[in-house]
This record gives sequence, C-alpha cells and structure tokens, in this order.
Amino acid sequence: MLTVSTVNVNGLRAAAKKGYVEWLAATTADVVCLQEVRAEPGQLPEEVRSPDGWHVAHAHCEVKGRNGVAVLTRAEPRAVRVGFGAPEFERSGRYVEVELPDVVVASLYLPSGDVGTPRQEEKERFMAAFLPYLVELRDKAAAGGREVLVCGDWNIAHRPEDLKAWKTNQKSSGFLPEERAWLDRVFGEARYVDVVRSLHPDVAGPYTWWSYRGKAFDSDSGWRIDLVCTTEGIARTATTAVVERAATYQERWSDHAPVTVTFDWPKA
Repeated sequence: MLTVSTVNVNGLRAAAKKGYVEWLAATTADVVCLQEVRAEPGQLPEEVRSPDGWHVAHAHCEVKGRNGVAVLTRAEPRAVRVGFGAPEFERSGRYVEVELPDVVVASLYLPSGDVGTPRQEEKERFMAAFLPYLVELRDKAAAGGREVLVCGDWNIAHRPEDLKAWKTNQKSSGFLPEERAWLDRVFGEARYVDVVRSLHPDVAGPYTWWSYRGKAFDSDSGWRIDLVCTTEGIARTATTAVVERAATYQERWSDHAPVTVTFDWPKA
C-alpha cells in the first residue's frame, strides 16, 4: 500500500505550535506534501525542518514569508526537482517534485488569484505554463515505468459540488468558468484523475478549506480545493480517500485539512 497526504499548513511555524507536529508523528502516510510553508528551512526548528524518519525536499519562495512547498518521504528520493521550467515561477516556492522507485510525487501551490487584479493575471500565466508541463511529466514518467501524483492546493473548485456557496461564487477567483475549464483540460487532454472525486462521485465536498471568518467551519461552508491528482494507472488502485477534518474549530492547526489517499500500490 502507498498512502499520501497533502495539506496547506498556512504557515508551518505557526502550525507546528498548534498541532502539526503531533499530526505528523501520528500519520501512517508514506508521503506528505505541504503547501504555504512560508519559511526557509533555516527558519524552522530542527524537529520541523528534518523530522525523525523523514526525508524532506523544500522549495522556498525568494520573497520571504510567502508560499513555500515541501515533500516529506519515508524513503529517500532518487531525485528532487524544484520548479517546472517556467522562469517566472522557478523561485516562487510553488512546486517541488521527488522521484521514488515507481512514482513521482509533487507538491503544488497554485496561485489563489483575485479577479481584476495582477494576482489573477499571475494565476492565469501559471496555469498556462503548468498544463504543458503536466503532459510532459506524465509522458516522461510513463517512459520510465512510473506513475505521477500532483498533490496540493490547486485553488480551484472544479464542480458545484466542490463548494458550499457555489451560486454566489461564480464570479469569484477559484470558481471562474475559465478556471474550471482549465481543470477540464487537466482531467481531459492531460489525462490526470481527481482521485477523491473518483472515489466520492456524487457527494458535496468533502471540503478541505474553510475561511477563518464567521461560522464557515461550524456550518461546513467550505471549498474542496486541495486535490490529489494522479495518472490513470495508479488512480485505478486508489482504495480510500479521507479529509482529516478537525473535530472542533479549536483543534484546527490550519484553515485547510489534510487530504489522505491510500493506493493498493507497491510502497515507494
């Protein structure tokens, strides 16, 4: 079996003080993908930077306190890649991938965007550059007999079932028609599979992010934007997919919850 978890930690230093360290110590995952680390490795405590039993690949942002992704693996990676070849985003702390014996696993933090601002334009440029890379990665991995898992905060809800208030968010970044159409291409021409949705095809959510504002968490008014997207071969072996939602608001250590998927696949 291969178990993979992904979570936007909303600042790893803060999360480590609120429950992330305990969660990591208890997880049975073989691979953990983190987003929005917001720290360079040297700024993290040793037990967070290099936890016992894990190999860690970090990609921090050149702008301090922004973005940052990481992949933690029980097995030592054969190779690590930071960025996906787009010069604008190479040092943005938005993408890192590791090569394991029969899978490539990546942690992705896609820009969040904001309609009518340069942030949305940045998001659109990222999407335009990233889609061809997903195809290239799929083909290169297949040539080497490997599958691909791109896990992370994709910052797009694909279907109305993926956010509670979809009717009032149709003009909001994260649920724009053009963003959803881009995900159609990821799942179409690029032939990746949204594994959680494939296992839970007709349910609302399960949501993975809830605003800290108001009563969003208590009323489960969330968005499903944290995705485990894989190539078709390993997708067919997925057995369980769970959102590890905190029991109470007070027990949250991020505004996102870990998404954990288990595959009937040789351990990396």
